[in-house]
Amino acid sequence: MSSPFDLTLEDMRTHRSAKWSRVPDDVLPAWTAEMDVRTAPPIAQALHTAIDRSDFGYAGEPTPVLDAFAGFARDVWGWETQGTPGRTRLFADVGQGAKETLRGLTSRGDRVVINPPVYLSFYPWLRDLGLEPLEVPMLDIAGGGRLDLDGMRGALTSGAKVVLLCTPHNPLGYVYSREELAALAELAAEHDAVVISDEIHAPLVHPGSPRPFVPFLTVSETAREVGIALHSPSKAWNTAGLKLALGVTAVEGRWPALQAETDWSPSILGQYAAVAAYAEGRDWLATTVAELEARTQALPALLEEHLPGVRFQPGHASYLAWLDCRELGLGDDPSQAFLQRGRVLLSPGPAFGATGAGFARLNIGTSEELMTEAVRRMAAALA
Repeated sequence: MSSPFDLTLEDMRTHRSAKWSRVPDDVLPAWTAEMDVRTAPPIAQALHTAIDRSDFGYAGEPTPVLDAFAGFARDVWGWETQGTPGRTRLFADVGQGAKETLRGLTSRGDRVVINPPVYLSFYPWLRDLGLEPLEVPMLDIAGGGRLDLDGMRGALTSGAKVVLLCTPHNPLGYVYSREELAALAELAAEHDAVVISDEIHAPLVHPGSPRPFVPFLTVSETAREVGIALHSPSKAWNTAGLKLALGVTAVEGRWPALQAETDWSPSILGQYAAVAAYAEGRDWLATTVAELEARTQALPALLEEHLPGVRFQPGHASYLAWLDCRELGLGDDPSQAFLQRGRVLLSPGPAFGATGAGFARLNIGTSEELMTEAVRRMAAALA
């Protein structure tokens, strides 16, 4: 199979996606979590089928998507997601799934436990619902990260009833151990709390990871009782604009009351794409993830050559690099200097929470050439 990353800069400049169309022509975008890849052939074929059928109505009956996801989860993670009807449902995206679930589990003013530096959208999700983030920062970030279980215990003891977990962790690329997740589940059960597990990057765990991805709902019977998991093909197969996510719970009746329009929000094209991705897109995914691992492992040497003051600990999932730029003297938000002086756009570290000052997130889900160009532009900002 040829590389999915064989698109050139000229190719990408024709794209209308947010990553490429929301920046000036002289800026190289390396910010939002889109990859620069050719669409997986099974997905392209499925979308052509929808076109041939003129099938552009509202999203239809969800069983084909649920069955395809169940097969993928069973084969890849050993996770049985099929069972009592109503335990798995569709959303437009993981953000909607998280917000609607939070809406049903909380009241305005409640605190929700999160682990910064963490996916920057967690903060506006909570703000939109009138909720307060209760931050328990990840430990040992320089070494790749790990969960602060003592801090989590303290947060739950203080009265928080919901944990919003990002696993694998964005932006650290950290893959949680079964033991960590099981311990978190026990803490949640002890304090009558619910864990909403955002597992959108799960299919992107690198083949060389020291630990496999473990779905939260599989780590123990306790986790099954306290957990709700959110998945989507959008990151792994680069289909964010097709709007399709899944929510999974192991407990009948666990879903809170959801607004009626939730059932109408997924896209029918997202349904076509999801079935193709989970059922037929595994070879493409394997090729893509192997290249993402190669980019991740190559980045430290590239930084050492061009930006020796930047520290980076390679993660083991996805395509996002959390860069410690504090030695460069660029202030709390070094992404501003990289944009203004180097014309390369990264995600600002402070947006990822209290521990993000002096950091920036670099998207390396692209070709080797464009990753190198991004680092060279960052170095030019210091000239």
